[in-house]
Amino acid sequence: MKNSNQPMMKERFYPVRHIVLLALAIFWLIPIVWLLLCSFSTSNSMSISHFFPEKLSLIQYKNLLFKTDAANQFPRWMLNTFLIAAFNCLISTFFVLQVAYAMSKMRFRARKGLMNIGMILGLFPGFLSMIAVYFIMKTFNLTNSHIGMIIVYSASSGMGYLIAKGFFDTIPNSMCEAAKIDGASQNSIFFRIIIPMSKPIIVYTSISAFLAPWVDFIFAKIMLNSGIAKDWTVALGLYGMLDRSRKNLYFGQFCAGGVLVSIPISILFVVMQKFYVEGITSGSAKG
Repeated sequence: MKNSNQPMMKERFYPVRHIVLLALAIFWLIPIVWLLLCSFSTSNSMSISHFFPEKLSLIQYKNLLFKTDAANQFPRWMLNTFLIAAFNCLISTFFVLQVAYAMSKMRFRARKGLMNIGMILGLFPGFLSMIAVYFIMKTFNLTNSHIGMIIVYSASSGMGYLIAKGFFDTIPNSMCEAAKIDGASQNSIFFRIIIPMSKPIIVYTSISAFLAPWVDFIFAKIMLNSGIAKDWTVALGLYGMLDRSRKNLYFGQFCAGGVLVSIPISILFVVMQKFYVEGITSGSAKG
């Protein structure tokens, strides 16, 4: 009798769960909807008296993309951010996959020690090292440069190997051993056997590496501190539009920029969603 009542009790809570989830979804979507609506407003200033704009127009997108000035250089910011993100994607993905392969398929004396050190360092937020990183880059005259930004983002990327290692652990070691017997080197095994079988984790690693510079503000704010707007990333540029002296002139363009920045990320996730989810689930199974 007790067991038969349990499904009935669970069914009674289903509507409550749905109501709670619906309420959370509404609270989560309100700022996004408001930002989207403000991007189609004809007013340049922030208005809290109307949730829906009185008139809808594309003027904010037109001004953002085609009327650049000292405070608005959005096309240049997008190009800067894309170049940094693309190079970081290539370099970081290569580093992560190489480290993950070494930790998963190779056996050497310091392997477990290095894995433990990497895991411990991964527990600390990256921005704790930003002051030290800044002075190191300044010593080599790499601050206020996009090359320096790429180095900052990609230099320690190999430490995030754990999920990729979990994916490589699912690949049978017998395949690697058979290739070694046939005379294949480690490079041949990695590029000809492991990589063709690792599309999901490559997609996951690439997207993660691309998103890091695309959405980052902290390191960009520290490294690109010369005040030259044309060298900024899109996060710094949009933040500059909210300056006290500018927010009533550029708030509409800020909202339009926020919408445009989210479009590439959304398309990337929609197209690569299958491989992204598969990479996470398979990589975390043994990671």
